[in-house]
Amino acid sequence: MEFSLSWILLGLPLVFILGWGASRFDLRQIRLENHQAPKAYFKGLNFLLNEQQDQAIDAFIEAVQNDPDTSELHFALGNLFRRRGEYERAVRVHQHLLSRGDISQADRQRAQHALALDYLKAGLLDRAEEALLKLEGTPFEAQARLALLANYERSRDWALAAQVAEKLERAGQGNFSPRLAHYLCEQAATLATQGDLDAATQLLRQAIVMAPEAARAQMDLAHLLDKKGDADKAWQTLLDALGASPSAIPLIAQPLADLALRTGHVEETCAQLQALYASNPSLDVLDAIVTLSSANASTSARDWYARHLEKEPSLVAATKWIAGEKLEHEQFHPQVQRALDHATKPLLRYRCAACGFEAVQHFWQCPGCQAWDSYPARRVEEL
Repeated sequence: MEFSLSWILLGLPLVFILGWGASRFDLRQIRLENHQAPKAYFKGLNFLLNEQQDQAIDAFIEAVQNDPDTSELHFALGNLFRRRGEYERAVRVHQHLLSRGDISQADRQRAQHALALDYLKAGLLDRAEEALLKLEGTPFEAQARLALLANYERSRDWALAAQVAEKLERAGQGNFSPRLAHYLCEQAATLATQGDLDAATQLLRQAIVMAPEAARAQMDLAHLLDKKGDADKAWQTLLDALGASPSAIPLIAQPLADLALRTGHVEETCAQLQALYASNPSLDVLDAIVTLSSANASTSARDWYARHLEKEPSLVAATKWIAGEKLEHEQFHPQVQRALDHATKPLLRYRCAACGFEAVQHFWQCPGCQAWDSYPARRVEEL
C-alpha cells in the first residue's frame, strides 16, 4: 500500500506538469490564430484607407480563411467586391452568409439587404426586386422601399412605384405627393400616345388635385385640351398655372403666349406676363412678351431686349438685340450673328441642381441622376 501510494505521489507532479504544458500549447495556438486574423484584417483596412483595393481584397480573403466564421469579414469583402464592380463575387459572398445556419437574425437581414444592393448595382432588376421584398418587416424596410421605388422608376412601372411611394408616405418617410403626381402624368402620357385622351385627361386632373402647386400636370392638361380642340380651356388652364406655380412661370410663358395668339387673348395675357416680368425678370417670359408685342404692333422686340439689358447683363438678350440692329459694317453682320448664336447655345441650356447634368430641354426627372424636379425653370445664364 505504501509502495502504491509513493508512486501516486511521485506521479502527481508529472501529471501536473504535462497538463500545464498542454494548456500552454493550446493557449499559444489560440493566441497565434487570434493574432493572425486581426493582423490580416487590419492590414486590409490599411490598404482600404490607402485606396489599394486589390491588396485589401487579398488581405480580407486571408482573414476569412483564418477565421471563416467571422461574418464581419464577409460583409467587408462583399462590399469591396461591389465597389469594384465585381458583382458576381459579391453575390457569392452574401449568398454564402445567407446559407449559413449559425449567423444571427440581424446578420441574416443585413446579408439579404447587401445581396439586394448587389443585384441593383448589377442591373438585375428582377432579382433585386425579389431580394428587396424579403426585407419587409425588418430594420432595413425603409431603405428597401426606397431602393424598390428607384427600381420601379427605372423599369417605368409607375403603378407599382405609386404603391411603394404611398407606403413610404404612410410610414412618415416624407411627402411623396409631387412624385405621385409625376407618376400619374407618366401614365397619362402613355394613354395619350395610345389615343385614349379621356382617360389621360382624368389622370391629369387627379394629379392636379394631388399636387396643385406642381406645374407639370397643368401644362400637360393644357396640351391635351389643345390637342382635343379646346384651345380656350387650354389657355385658361395655363393662366391658372401661373398663379399656382410661380417657380414654373418661365416654362409656362411661351405656351401661354402661343395659345393667346390663337384664342384672341393677346392683350390680357401680355399684361399678365409684363406684370410677372416686372417683379421677376426672365428671358423666357421676355420672349413670350416679345411674341405677343409683335402681334399687336406695340413695343418692338429690340426695345424689350434693350430694357432687359438695363436691368441685368445678358449675352442672350444682347445677341437677340443685335439681330435686329443695323451695324456699321453690315456686310459682317451674318458672321457676327453666327458667332454670337454659337456662344449663347450653352447659356440656353437647363442644368440639374442635383448632379449638374445639362440639357437643351427641361426635364421633370433628370436623365443623369434620376432626381425629380431638380431642373430649375431658368436657363444656365440666369442661375
